[in-house]
Amino acid sequence: MKDKKYKKKRSNYRWFVAFIFFLAYVAASADRANLGIAMPFIREEFHITNTQAGGLISAFVLFYAIFQLPSAWLLQKFGVRKVIPIALFSTSLVTLGIGLSNSLLQLQLTRVMLGLAESPLPIGVTSTINQWFPSQEKGIATSIFIAAAKFGPVIVPPVCIAIVAIWGWREIFIFFAIPGILLSIVWFMGIPNYPHNTRFVNQQEIDYIEEKISHTVQKGNKILLIEPIPVLDKIIRTHNTALLSSTKEILRSWNIIGCGICFGFQVGITYVLMAWLPTYFLVVKNFSLIDMGVVSSAPWIGAIVGNILGGILSDKLLKGRRKPGMMLSALTTCLMMMLIIFIPGNALYYGFVFFLTGTLLNIGYSNYLAYPMNVANKDRFPFACAIVSMIGQLGGTAAPFITGVILDHWGWDMIFIFLGTISILTFFILFTMAEPLNVTKL
Repeated sequence: MKDKKYKKKRSNYRWFVAFIFFLAYVAASADRANLGIAMPFIREEFHITNTQAGGLISAFVLFYAIFQLPSAWLLQKFGVRKVIPIALFSTSLVTLGIGLSNSLLQLQLTRVMLGLAESPLPIGVTSTINQWFPSQEKGIATSIFIAAAKFGPVIVPPVCIAIVAIWGWREIFIFFAIPGILLSIVWFMGIPNYPHNTRFVNQQEIDYIEEKISHTVQKGNKILLIEPIPVLDKIIRTHNTALLSSTKEILRSWNIIGCGICFGFQVGITYVLMAWLPTYFLVVKNFSLIDMGVVSSAPWIGAIVGNILGGILSDKLLKGRRKPGMMLSALTTCLMMMLIIFIPGNALYYGFVFFLTGTLLNIGYSNYLAYPMNVANKDRFPFACAIVSMIGQLGGTAAPFITGVILDHWGWDMIFIFLGTISILTFFILFTMAEPLNVTKL
């Protein structure tokens, strides 16, 4: 029989929080994805090479990566409620500045500033998830967050093409500057640092989030936070691991470093597809502007599906395990990169294949940021997440630039071979990491 104090209906304000961080990251991801649509027009106006275009794309990611650790410090010192609204507002101002740029140097500087402005967002959102959701919902909540990052590129191509057709490429950035300003106000007013800091969360929801209502599994004389699946646990190297509680432990943890390296490979693939596919479809495949916009959206529609499926798979079917989805994504993405080389040049075929690619790539994608929640305690999680995110974004920095260099010397087939290679490397590195299984003896 349930305790009497839980007869009162539990509030669900945490899902409103999820809705707001979803919208906030849609706006942020749109601010970085719109450059891919504008790039053909920017290249024509400023007469830049593929390598320079790759450098322009990577300028954002480099400074976004570098400032992950300072962002973790800011979030720990000042709290998510203050830092995230400032980051959203600053992102919007810099996006506006991109549209007002009149030289390649100005474009490079504004892309650097965009990386600085957005850098607190991933750690801030994942820290919010870690504080606002119980362990059995963190995978789904993280998948909502990562789905937002992929929803931006879905809406960007058709919106940007309409804007370019009516006005021009500069107006793209003026239009996309507006949502972040509005959402910064909503976040500051509606999302405190902790659930108990708002009247919209009742005690029942607080107890649920803090897991005072037990969701553990008892096996003999032990309490397990993850129910055993013997064969799978042996394959993915499930271990009873103490939560990391210091900076030194996190820096020495191969689980954290390995997760960051694998995330870097997957972020690199994502950023190459986001930044270079519109150019590929327009210049190489000679698609019309409309076909380019539709097909460029396909992998991100698939990404939304993949992220939601991945969250459900991780939390519900795999009982909180993160590695299986990551490994599945790495292996199947490698296979899809090889398939892309041989498919016919029809827009319909490309739309289907890239939808499938986006789905498979993202089944495990959100788990890279959910994984540290099972490795580090809540106090040190922002730092652990910053390490994973920083290494991940450095991969995102390198891959688009390497793509530009490869294009100037070889061609697109070599790009897909490169992406397939780093994906299969991810698969093998994941084997070396543990799947945390927290066990307490009775």
